Amino acid sequence: MASVWSYLDPVLFAVLPYVAFFSFFLLTIQRYRQRGFSYSSYSSQTLENRLHFWSTVPFHYGILVVLTGHVVGFLLPRQLLLFNSRPVRLYILEVSALIFGLLALVGLVVAVTRRIIEPKVRGTTSVSDWILYGMLLVQLTSGVNLAVFHSWGISWFAATATPYLRSLLLLHPDFSSIAGMSFSVKLHIVNAYLLIGFFPFTRLVHILVVPNPYLWRKPQVVRWYGRSPAAPVATLAGVMQDHWTSSAGKEKQR
Repeated sequence: MASVWSYLDPVLFAVLPYVAFFSFFLLTIQRYRQRGFSYSSYSSQTLENRLHFWSTVPFHYGILVVLTGHVVGFLLPRQLLLFNSRPVRLYILEVSALIFGLLALVGLVVAVTRRIIEPKVRGTTSVSDWILYGMLLVQLTSGVNLAVFHSWGISWFAATATPYLRSLLLLHPDFSSIAGMSFSVKLHIVNAYLLIGFFPFTRLVHILVVPNPYLWRKPQVVRWYGRSPAAPVATLAGVMQDHWTSSAGKEKQR
């Protein structure tokens, strides 16, 4: 197995990253220019909402925290290693990462189950959606596996994976620190590259057009012009009142 990896390592860790990011940037821009309206999450919430809530909320909260941890480990590796020099701090980060990783995995499992058991939702699920869900399951499962069976992942990510990722940015890939890693670590990294390359073909593109201006724009004032929705009811009540008043007047005259 080691000999096979020795031949695959240059392709998987020195070539595949650039292919994935090239596909990400080129095809994402092309899709936006040619099919801008396809930048949507294609939400199926109107078709089924109960399982949708229990899948979307845990997944998004979990994945956001996990991704934030990866970004911090990449941008501030020394500070993170210094922070982890106290065992209590390291334990807290490790347990927190595992909890949010499991939260994201549970949400994803519920989302996949929902698309299988709900006929209406299953009918709106495309082939690319199933491929995406499969890749996300592999990514989250392998990540949770690393958190459980490869202790102190937060520290070795900052010490081992960060130098490798930075070498990619400098266009001088050095995967020597990754070559000695276990299969589960390599699977997690390679699947991440495949997700990045497959990104432009999925509904994930909607995260690139999040309506951020809503956070700081002025409150929108809505004014109704014309007859309000309650007007027909009020008019009908008035007509009925006039009718009974007129009828009572005629009876009194008699």
